[in-house]
Amino acid sequence: MQIGVDSFAATESFDKSNSKKNAKSVEKLINRIIKADEVGLDVFGIGEHHRKEFLDSAPHMILSAAAAKTKNITLTSAVTVLSAADPVRVFQNYATLDLISNGRAEIVAGRGSFTEAFELFGYELSKYDQLFEEKLELLIKIQNNDYVNWSGNYRPELNNQIIFPKPIQNPLPIWIGVGGTPQSFIRAGKLGLPLMIAVIGGETHRFKPLVDMYRESGRRAGHSPEKLKVGLHSLGYVAENSKKAVEDYFPGYAKTFTRIGKERGWPPVTLERFKAQNGPLGALMIGSPKEIAEKILRHSEALGGISRFTFQMDNAELSHKQLLKSIELIGNKIKPIIN
Repeated sequence: MQIGVDSFAATESFDKSNSKKNAKSVEKLINRIIKADEVGLDVFGIGEHHRKEFLDSAPHMILSAAAAKTKNITLTSAVTVLSAADPVRVFQNYATLDLISNGRAEIVAGRGSFTEAFELFGYELSKYDQLFEEKLELLIKIQNNDYVNWSGNYRPELNNQIIFPKPIQNPLPIWIGVGGTPQSFIRAGKLGLPLMIAVIGGETHRFKPLVDMYRESGRRAGHSPEKLKVGLHSLGYVAENSKKAVEDYFPGYAKTFTRIGKERGWPPVTLERFKAQNGPLGALMIGSPKEIAEKILRHSEALGGISRFTFQMDNAELSHKQLLKSIELIGNKIKPIIN
């Protein structure tokens, strides 16, 4: 199983004029990617948001900077908001990243859990599903063909076009990032694309029926089981012991998710609810290396086997030092237990 980290490039300053502090935040993030590579983690992903809380509006740029300073780690989006992007440019950006990294780039394509990109780039939110379906079709066509002929409703047609540059990897890996919509799981299975599931709340084993839908859809479409890989992305943080992990993580988690909850109609975060989410079956992965390694294996078994697990750590206002230490523990203590 691959083990990695995802980041949304959380800012340390909501003051839009404080560019120097934001530059320092990006520098620290790149140093965390370097640390992940040094301790043997398999993958590092950068999300895509267009909000004041995050600095990841151009994730391929951050990943390219990291590519020049790392050797082995896979560098991926987490996720690319494909519905509000041009698939041609997405492919070009990540093909270029593949060249810079010498064959270590991937795309996780999704619709995104926030919606600000739609208005920003001039798309109707009501076309949420249609946009993603059409743009994914084009991205896959570019992935698998030298000459592209295509027409659709949301982009000018392509007539016998070659999309440059060509990546080192052939094909450039594309995963589908999903939440909890059955149709998303079925679609990924039909296409034979690996699946990255974002589970940020509830109990992870409850996703088993959806994973079964994905695998059955892939089987019916003629795809081999080896092709139908499942990855899991969850909020997580590792410290030397469980008590310290919770003490470090909870205050920032409560602040962040209470703020986001006001936008989405969620109740305020409480310690009681947090502990329930962080229990043996819960989606949160906050604890000691042994505890979290056992939990990853338990989740994998509950879902019928997973190929990748990634920790999303930087939404809890943790310090750079704390994040570096957590990455070190994941690489040096959790990964050996898992594999």
